[in-house]
Amino acid sequence: MTGKISDRSNAIYIKNVSHKGRGVFANIPFKNGDLIDRSPTWGFGDVEATHLDDTGLFEYYFVRPSSKLGKHPVIGYVVFGFISIVNHSSRPNARIAWADEETGTWASIIALKDIEVGEEITHQYSNISAYPKTIKFVE
Repeated sequence: MTGKISDRSNAIYIKNVSHKGRGVFANIPFKNGDLIDRSPTWGFGDVEATHLDDTGLFEYYFVRPSSKLGKHPVIGYVVFGFISIVNHSSRPNARIAWADEETGTWASIIALKDIEVGEEITHQYSNISAYPKTIKFVE
């Protein structure tokens, strides 16, 4: 496990990536369509978003198109799991899939193509335009 920060069920792990910070990597091969990881979430609205946007958490929460939490619109989701630190790419090898269940909203990351052992798992951020201009995304 040289350079690996942690390991989860032996399928994925986190390690530091030059100029990016932490990233999520495949510890086993994934095929197109495979479920890589699944995590519970916490959805929040406008009031919470105004507070979170001024913190470091802004870079870690997810925006989901047309989200509703009861009668109140959901602005974003905090995802409790490795998915929260999957890096952005304009050429991603995975995507986020959302599921509303009795136990709450869940986020899954699904392979868009075959992913090799040691390859970084990436997805395309849906709210990239909301990031400050000072943040530079590295491919």
